Amino acid sequence: MQYVHFTLAYWCLLVAALLPIGCAGLAKSGMFGKPRREGGYDNENPRAWLARQKDWRGRANAAQANSFEALPFFMAAVIIAHQLGAQQGRLDILAFMFVVLRILYIMMYVAGMANVRSVVWTAAFAVNVAILFIGYR
Repeated sequence: MQYVHFTLAYWCLLVAALLPIGCAGLAKSGMFGKPRREGGYDNENPRAWLARQKDWRGRANAAQANSFEALPFFMAAVIIAHQLGAQQGRLDILAFMFVVLRILYIMMYVAGMANVRSVVWTAAFAVNVAILFIGYR
């Protein structure tokens, strides 16, 4: 009987899927106990509340949206690379690099470092393209 296991690249998919949730939590942090009339988190209308946030909270919410946008391409690239028989070590390294770059991207976004953030986004996108083609022969 053959036992199937998650590769590091598959674990990276899970981490990437959790990143937007982390961004949302960051945007909402410290606002749960505060009354709504004083700007506290509004669980009855969370999207409108998040849309009104400014500064780092607003940027954390924007990072959440961008993390969701990046997720389908990353998931597809990893799955396709596995199906094409990509060399597992290289795939794992690239997937790990993607996740690290996305975490760095979120940090730069929340910190308001737009130029650095754009460079990191470009690097993560390039790594994702590399993942897609790593199994191509």
